[in-house]
Amino acid sequence: MAANDSTTSQRPAELDASKLVVTTLAKRKPLPPMESLVFGETKTDHMLIINYTPATGWSAPVIKPYGPLSLDPMSSCLQYSQNVFEGMKVYLGTNGEARLFRPNDNMARLARSAARLALPAFNPDELLALIKELIKLELRWIPKAPGCSLYIRPTIIGTRAALGAVPSDSACIFVIVTPAGPYFQGSKKGISLLAIGENIRLRPGGSGGHKLGLNYASGFLPQTLASKQGYDQVLWLLGKSEKVTEAGAMNLFFAVQRRDGDVDLITPPLDGTILPGITRACMLAFAEAHSTGKIVLPGVPASLKLHVHERPVTMGEIDVFSTQIGRILEVFGVGTAVIVVPITRIGWRGKDIVLPVHEGNGLGQIGHGMWQMMVDVQTGKTQFEDWSVVCD
Repeated sequence: MAANDSTTSQRPAELDASKLVVTTLAKRKPLPPMESLVFGETKTDHMLIINYTPATGWSAPVIKPYGPLSLDPMSSCLQYSQNVFEGMKVYLGTNGEARLFRPNDNMARLARSAARLALPAFNPDELLALIKELIKLELRWIPKAPGCSLYIRPTIIGTRAALGAVPSDSACIFVIVTPAGPYFQGSKKGISLLAIGENIRLRPGGSGGHKLGLNYASGFLPQTLASKQGYDQVLWLLGKSEKVTEAGAMNLFFAVQRRDGDVDLITPPLDGTILPGITRACMLAFAEAHSTGKIVLPGVPASLKLHVHERPVTMGEIDVFSTQIGRILEVFGVGTAVIVVPITRIGWRGKDIVLPVHEGNGLGQIGHGMWQMMVDVQTGKTQFEDWSVVCD
């Protein structure tokens, strides 16, 4: 019995939210004007941090004033890009309550991403409980303006302090939050894409299905080149057939008119090159629910059926659709940061494929219905599948 007790006492500690230690900032920062918010630039008062070592396991979680991390220059995250993260949002509900949107899905994806990079495992439920505590402390930072939110960035980095191309046996989880307004400033009518087949960001069999920092860094140079040519984002193409994958870091949807009056809603399949976006999954669920009569998307006739197709889409096919008057009804990108944003044109092979732009915010009937449904669910105005979780 004594031997068993000894073995248990030496086992690395699991992540445990009950051990949380909170140190608050003596003087809180002033809140910035809503109109001045730029995505990802405003730093709030506090952050969450937890460390892991193979000898002791996960440390007691700490919420403390926002500040720099202390890292050894040889840390795996700096030398070998062992970094994973998530993008989450918390919204003010109709009664002023804080509401997380599908947080369990974010935690599950974070755990999968950490496993893909052989980082130490953690308990997703315990981390979510800690995130809720951080949100309670930072509640005043949630913007009150419609469509705005508090963006949450849970991150896990390898902290093994030695060179050598081996998995990190040490890690750090930290969570920061930032008030978020519109992701694309001044782009209410939509964004433009430059289709790029060279310098492809991700390939089949790689890490595209996970949210890893290294997946984003390789896209920065092509993004810079696209910006110099007057485009907002890159549309990543794959192979000789120029299959569409992602737009920047967004999933794409194409609404195409059918001969029977219904609409085909087409999105590229999750083939390993595309992140399984949570917003993407919401769009698919909304489309199915609308078509089966479970819900009616705001502004979309109940009689209009949306036929979802998760299949490869090529630029040649998009070009043909664009020449057939009235076939492409709308194209939009989706993601946690943007929710739904219209695509206005695609630069491809030296020409622009011009796409429909609609009144108001540029979104068409379907895209706007999806956006409105998302906002209503996120704020608790509409209930759907228990996705909106009150941060109690």
